[in-house]
Amino acid sequence: MTELPNSRPVVLVTGAARRVGAAIARTLHAAGYDLALHCRNSRSELDALIADLEQQRASSTLALQAELADVEALPDLVTDTIDRFGRLDGLVNNASTFYSTPLQSVTTKQWDELFASNARAPFFLAKAAASHLRERAGAIVNLLDIYAQRPLPGYSVYSMAKAAQAAMTAALAHELGPQVRVNGVAPGAVMWPENGTSYANKDEIIARTPLKRAGTADDVARAVLWLLRDASFVTGQIVRVDGGRSLAI
Repeated sequence: MTELPNSRPVVLVTGAARRVGAAIARTLHAAGYDLALHCRNSRSELDALIADLEQQRASSTLALQAELADVEALPDLVTDTIDRFGRLDGLVNNASTFYSTPLQSVTTKQWDELFASNARAPFFLAKAAASHLRERAGAIVNLLDIYAQRPLPGYSVYSMAKAAQAAMTAALAHELGPQVRVNGVAPGAVMWPENGTSYANKDEIIARTPLKRAGTADDVARAVLWLLRDASFVTGQIVRVDGGRSLAI
């Protein structure tokens, strides 16, 4: 039997071109989701990912490129997804900016940049998507960080922005229920940043983690899939995918 058009669930994933975002995209696609995949600058990586996914299942993806700091551009991501697929069942706020902001040198520009990607954009994307998600009894998953609860020294603004996103997760669970579930995933010791940050103590961090190993992007992606698809009585929660690291911080 030929599958009816637009019968598959659709998820919009921000920051989907690389690393955890790409793992989330592959995991959701393998589970039968059609995907609107966003990037900011990594268009070549996104195009390669989409080419691979399209080879597996034709007409199953949409490429979106936008600067999430531009609030006026955020509704277009949702509109373009609806125009392409006719529905929206899930939103994964994965895109994030991460770098150190020592107190003596932090600037308002850094504050704005870190809050824009980690708190403001996820909130206003949720606002833009809310009516469509209500129609589908959909779900939002926010990619958080264990540092939202236990701030990382030297990263105060990033930690504060993630704390705001954590508060947003609980607030939107109240506001969008009962139709829409809103949850978060807080990874830890999964993928080391690529921005030049030194992690000379990687072995020490892993040794202090109860599972005694680093996690993978796929570990995070499977948690996202569970929250979107299977966790029908879970909302307002943050799942720590950190091997127990948060217990030792």
